[in-house]
Amino acid sequence: MDDAGETIRTAAREHAYSVPIESINPADPELFRNDTILPYFERLRAEDPVHLAEHEEIGPYWSITKFADIMAVDSNHQVFSSDRSITLFDPEEDFVMPMFIAMDPPKHDAQRKTVSPIVSPHNLLNLEPIIRERAAEILDDLEIGDEFNWVDKVSMELTAMTLATLFDFPWEDRRKLTRWSDVATASPDSGIVESDEARRAELFECVEYFMNLWNERVNAPPRNDLISMLAHGESTKNMDRMEYLGNLILLIVGGNDTTRNTISGSVLALNQNPDQYRKLRENPDLIPSMVSETIRWQTPLAYMRRTATEDFKLRDKTIKAGDKVAMWYLSGNRDEEEIARPNDYDIERERPRHHMSFGFGIHRCVGNRLAELQLRVIWEEILKRFPHIEVTGEPKRVLSSFVRGYESLPVRIPTRLKV
Repeated sequence: MDDAGETIRTAAREHAYSVPIESINPADPELFRNDTILPYFERLRAEDPVHLAEHEEIGPYWSITKFADIMAVDSNHQVFSSDRSITLFDPEEDFVMPMFIAMDPPKHDAQRKTVSPIVSPHNLLNLEPIIRERAAEILDDLEIGDEFNWVDKVSMELTAMTLATLFDFPWEDRRKLTRWSDVATASPDSGIVESDEARRAELFECVEYFMNLWNERVNAPPRNDLISMLAHGESTKNMDRMEYLGNLILLIVGGNDTTRNTISGSVLALNQNPDQYRKLRENPDLIPSMVSETIRWQTPLAYMRRTATEDFKLRDKTIKAGDKVAMWYLSGNRDEEEIARPNDYDIERERPRHHMSFGFGIHRCVGNRLAELQLRVIWEEILKRFPHIEVTGEPKRVLSSFVRGYESLPVRIPTRLKV
């Protein structure tokens, strides 16, 4: 990897500490695309942990940056509501997509309960050999000695395969799920969609495709796939088209973006920390710990938004009813008062699952064990095959302050182990 990225990050650190603190706007997506956001959070945690910022499109919003404060907000759904939106952008009045992650009890609880059996321990036990077989197929098809994009060849493909299985989605169209996930979280300046109108059009294509699958499943006996669960569930069977689309997008993004970006992040982190990569090769029993450490280190969803339902005092600030509040999980995962040496990537941490990438309270990620399963399995299969995966250049990161991810990660696999 070249030094250009490090030069940019060094300059960003100097800038983060030189500007007036009230001018810091953590929701600026360029800070994420350039991987320069962390020093701004470091300063906010130290000097202004409950920080009011102004964004040209979003308006004013609060940034919560300390681990304990984020946990307090995330666990208090009575005061900090998820209703309407989990991102800082409010939905357009003529394009509202209700989804259970952006609902409060009791409707949230009922809809979440409808789909939660898909990630029950019993179902994960049945899924593991399927995921392992597909991971093996993906890895066995990789080129040896030639540079390729790990994001496309491995991370996207494994998550698309898993999502297609959970939905019982037509196999040949599984990459549509990847595309719809990208479109759902993209802005017009991201390069993924050219306009809001184009984004809407693709999401309408998504719901039309899934309506056909719904009609098949609703007229058949209940089955163990997400579409059938939604079609037959008491709290979901009467959803209108936009609520169906909203819950589909939630399940697609939740099952795609987070896991795929952590798979990519694991290769990058191990390359940036060769001593940890050596430990992992020498002791594959560290894989579960490495998985949890990568989920913390990557933090694939940088924040979640809440809306205050009443005035609430946090530290020395008063958050007013109606105010937007961003819980910056990425910052909480780097909180020096909660996590020892938080900027170190350490696959032997004493409490590796002590992080906030999955959130807290009633909205804690329903698929967290499935994400960990996919990451564990892919690395068990990687270590059987490849002594080293070499990152050959800087990753291209997503233009988003919500999804902390990668568009591409150039790698080369020098050699394959003889089995």
